Amino acid sequence: MYRKLELLIAFVASVVMSMTCFSAEKPVKVYILSGQSNMVGIGQVTGGGSRWGTQFTEIEVSVYEGEYNSGADYNSLKPLKTIKPESFGGVNPTPYPGGGTHVARGFVTVEDSGVYEFRPGYGGSTVNLMEVDGKQVHVKMPEGESEFIPIKLTGGKKVPFKIIYLNAQANGLGWLARVDIPGTLSTVVRQDGKFPYLLNDRGGWVSRDDVWYKGVVTAGANQWLSVGCGASANSIGPELGFGHKLGDYHDEPVLLLKASQGNRSLAWDFLPPGSQRFEDDGFVYAGYKDSPARWEIGSTPEPINWYAGKQYDDCFSEAHKVLENFEQNFPQWKGRGFEVAGFVWWQGHKDQGSLVHAQRYEQNLVHLIKTLRTEFDAPQAPFAIATIGFGGWEMEGNALTVAKAQLAVSGVNGKYPEFKGNVHTIETRDFWRDESISPRNQGFHYNQNAETYMLVGEALGDAILRLMK
Repeated sequence: MYRKLELLIAFVASVVMSMTCFSAEKPVKVYILSGQSNMVGIGQVTGGGSRWGTQFTEIEVSVYEGEYNSGADYNSLKPLKTIKPESFGGVNPTPYPGGGTHVARGFVTVEDSGVYEFRPGYGGSTVNLMEVDGKQVHVKMPEGESEFIPIKLTGGKKVPFKIIYLNAQANGLGWLARVDIPGTLSTVVRQDGKFPYLLNDRGGWVSRDDVWYKGVVTAGANQWLSVGCGASANSIGPELGFGHKLGDYHDEPVLLLKASQGNRSLAWDFLPPGSQRFEDDGFVYAGYKDSPARWEIGSTPEPINWYAGKQYDDCFSEAHKVLENFEQNFPQWKGRGFEVAGFVWWQGHKDQGSLVHAQRYEQNLVHLIKTLRTEFDAPQAPFAIATIGFGGWEMEGNALTVAKAQLAVSGVNGKYPEFKGNVHTIETRDFWRDESISPRNQGFHYNQNAETYMLVGEALGDAILRLMK
């Protein structure tokens, strides 16, 4: 009897083990994100950094014997030499002497009161520890990533600073950023207390180890999902909120593959393959691969250096290249394979510049959904769309026509029965933030307000989850 029980326990254990192994090897979930500049990502992380220089005074650089020693007290050790550099910061700081561990000391005075982020070094010289007014503001160990800890400073008040460089590439380069400007991600998260999941326990930005971001054409970061995957290292797009939603949901790893480009229309640049010419008010409008965008009926068009659908071809051919070389591009997932699990589309600004393009938007969007699903062999993959939301609920004219077209294709309204349960459009007009609480007065980029981009990303993630459930 005991022998039978032992065999049964062993059998159950082997089944559980095999199920665990099978679960661990499920394909990576791939989400393809596309659109124009707001999908590229223009939400500001901070108010922008500038090279430091005249804020720093009474600089001394001391050289201590040997390589950096974490147990050494560099305040009490006697230096081998000390210099007073003529230039600190700027473009051409005075070179450090070399020959040991370098420690820079002095004072820093900011002009305006506020919360600041210090970014010491460039390239190899970023491997350092920095303190301002006795508080640690930057940490980067040789094998780690930079961690920035914001500090509140009073304008006009001189406070001490110290930088300990951990390798031989020390120099006086650095950047300083104000991080409490309204509408920036730093202010929204650290001052307003929103999206707390973006911070780690040290107050730095979280980097996920289960969601990888890969951008092609633009926004070309290639890293675990964190802040800075937008148009620059100081910007975000909807991928951030979206990636956290899907990363939390899936047991499998997630790949966000973003193929996007600014200032592009669906009726011309992103026109999907198979789109046909049509006539309107005396003009022929281009079908896929036609050039130019339109010409008078009865005339012979002279092609230009662009064609209808070129941006579609450029973006999605690059996406194909990434997936066709999946294991080479993502060796951490070798042997797992992948599944195109969904699509995200946020675009429409350029189409509002033409009445004809705005009126054609719904038809083109239906065709885009079907074409992408066919092209990536994902016929029922969830498809989430974000409306344009410029101006919030005061939107009018061609912009309103485009927004209504985007809402019309959503499967919840029944206009397209084949989209029921697999296409969902989220409304973004509630997420509009005006220039008074934003980093920029730039309406076509949602005033670069990071909260807007986070809310759009989260809502797109929720739309995908709703469709999957």
